[in-house]
Amino acid sequence: MRAAPEPPGDVFARHRIDAVRPGALERIARRLRADGLVTFTGVVSRTDVLTLASRIMTVTGHRDSDSDGLTTIRDTRHHAHRAGFAGLGNGALEPHTDRSGNPCPPRLMMLVCGQEADVGGECVLVDGRAVHAGLTTVSREAVTAFSQPRTAYFGAGDGHPSQVFTVHADHHVALRLRQDGLARFSPTVQPYLPQLRAAITRHQVLLPVAPGEGYLLDNRRWLHARTAFTGERLCWRALGQPRFPMPEGFVPEPVAAAAPALAGR
Repeated sequence: MRAAPEPPGDVFARHRIDAVRPGALERIARRLRADGLVTFTGVVSRTDVLTLASRIMTVTGHRDSDSDGLTTIRDTRHHAHRAGFAGLGNGALEPHTDRSGNPCPPRLMMLVCGQEADVGGECVLVDGRAVHAGLTTVSREAVTAFSQPRTAYFGAGDGHPSQVFTVHADHHVALRLRQDGLARFSPTVQPYLPQLRAAITRHQVLLPVAPGEGYLLDNRRWLHARTAFTGERLCWRALGQPRFPMPEGFVPEPVAAAAPALAGR
């Protein structure tokens, strides 16, 4: 029987850290190493977002970012039907990791709400560790297939061949995924795509965020998405590399059960 989804308020409260209290950076680093997710409140302006992000990461600019490195996420009314630009429209986004078509995607992603939508626009989060565990339970063959090198290609002509799960020498697993028109999968993994998508759906968590609220996640563990919306929804996003050491990806659940100390390193 499928468990009832965790209430959004519980998810936000369980991962919340007061980002302005002394010692916040150390608590954020510990939480990211353990859970890959932090939520926070009180970040009410673009300046606040950049200040907080700069304490946590080296902010990395990219195609859609502004001169300060932050990306303004809103419906531009010009990008919705262009491949790879859906985030700048008002439609729903499928769960994905950011910059999956880059050889080395940013490790951290921060999103802060500046203005709520009139209707919809809720954030959707999916723990990749739970997806990996759930998929392993259903089909170890699927996990093995999605871990084979170069079984996926993410991005346009300048994209990157990779795989959904990258297994490192220390048994940590890093996640990379997109599910739009710029994702292509080899014939060896295509039969398992329905199982992967079902596992992602099972572990989705709806996370409404009000103005001044946001989240910070490990971009190699968590998938994020968005529901469709109407209105003038506005968010700011920061991408970058952490200013503190983090293990590469997450410890799969069977390994974590045998060696729980690894998860906190």
